[in-house]
Amino acid sequence: MAYLSIWKMLRAAPVRSAGLLVAASASLHLTSVTASEAAGDQFDKFPFVISCEYKGMFHAFYLSRITPEGLATYVASERLAGTISLDGHAKAVGGSNGGNCLGKTLDQLQESGQAHFIKP
Repeated sequence: MAYLSIWKMLRAAPVRSAGLLVAASASLHLTSVTASEAAGDQFDKFPFVISCEYKGMFHAFYLSRITPEGLATYVASERLAGTISLDGHAKAVGGSNGGNCLGKTLDQLQESGQAHFIKP
């Protein structure tokens, strides 16, 4: 496993969730967080699947990616996609066809039983 530089680590995960322990020296090195651990932290915060109803059909939106800023993209069949952040509201990508998920926060999606996490 390769270790990340401070710059790459800060770009890979928001500072609020990185949990970095850095020794101040002439050259800064990240000593305890690897690339795979940083990515795992981000994926633990978002549900793997969000289920939404749209035009009488039920769609499973699967987690596709998370940007360094913490914006998650979910995709479903028929080229449907949406985004959501940890503290934002669900938005459709390329239109308003997100059904009963649009405008909800992650907490609201969890409360309504629409957010599904992978349990270890």
